[in-house]
Amino acid sequence: HTHTHINIEPKQTHSMSSPPAAEAAASSAAVQAAQVLPANRIRVFASNANHELAQSVAARLGLELDKCTIQKFLNRETSVEIQDSVRGDDVFIIGCGSGRVNDNLMELLILIHACKFASAHRITAVLPLYPYARQDRKERSRAPISAKLVANMLSVAGANHIITMDLHASQIQGFFDLPVDNLYAEPAIIKYIKENIVGWETSVIVSPDAGGAKRVTSLADRLGVDFALIHKERKEANQVASMVLVGSVEGKVAILIDDIADTCGTIVMAAEKLVEAGASSVFAILTHGLFSGSAIEKLNGSRLEAVVVTNTCPHDAAKAACAKIKTIDISPMLAEAIRRTHNGESISYLFHHVPL
Repeated sequence: HTHTHINIEPKQTHSMSSPPAAEAAASSAAVQAAQVLPANRIRVFASNANHELAQSVAARLGLELDKCTIQKFLNRETSVEIQDSVRGDDVFIIGCGSGRVNDNLMELLILIHACKFASAHRITAVLPLYPYARQDRKERSRAPISAKLVANMLSVAGANHIITMDLHASQIQGFFDLPVDNLYAEPAIIKYIKENIVGWETSVIVSPDAGGAKRVTSLADRLGVDFALIHKERKEANQVASMVLVGSVEGKVAILIDDIADTCGTIVMAAEKLVEAGASSVFAILTHGLFSGSAIEKLNGSRLEAVVVTNTCPHDAAKAACAKIKTIDISPMLAEAIRRTHNGESISYLFHHVPL
């Protein structure tokens, strides 16, 4: 019995203590392995929806866009192929809910799915304009809530996190069971107003509808100026019946603020109303410039001095056709949001500041 005891004892002590040379060799091997496999590299992919913005964001991060092939088969199905390994990486996919919305959404979903099946560590969908955001509630019987459907599709495709900007209704964040960061264009808009609009100190910030009252009051408070509202009644979608101005703009610069410039009927009518009410000049600043249908003709014939939009949606063709359209670049905000998300930092700084 004692013999077996003596036999076991040295084995135990031998296995527990290893010579310093062996320890050093093991730790240097671990260091080499860590160098071979960098932890969670940041990878940025772009769908075809807004390639220009994606390139600006990647450049701002000091990166190049990662290579992926997106093409259409002859039957119009979308084919996606990721060129490099993304195993264990932190992937950001920049898409957009404008242009050919359904094609662009499908492209984004397939890209997310491809990264998921390629074992990416985390997938963040960066959607500066959330598709179907205006279908966020049942306005009449048997109407779908398509914004919720899009949220489900993004989740099922494999997204772990969403970054978007100026959601049409911030409650859309509640349609997801995953983190949603809704950035605001407000800091960039304030910077633009202070640098480019003469007489902004005595201006009036105007909401073209009651829905945007909260956005306008927040902006007016931060600029230290007055605000006004325009109450509108719609006969049917995209058509405004009548407008009533609440507040005074007599002899002041009026700045219309809204989230989406689509057919532009509302802001053109609002500008007319403000000029009738005695505004010295009228500017419109909107986050997403879609410019659908006859928007350009309406703007060219309107009383607006300038229509300022961010580059969440590509609008080069509209800009070429209408000299009034000006652009605010929001790529620094998206790039900073991506950097902070990757590093596990808070992004609430971006709610009030523009990155330098």
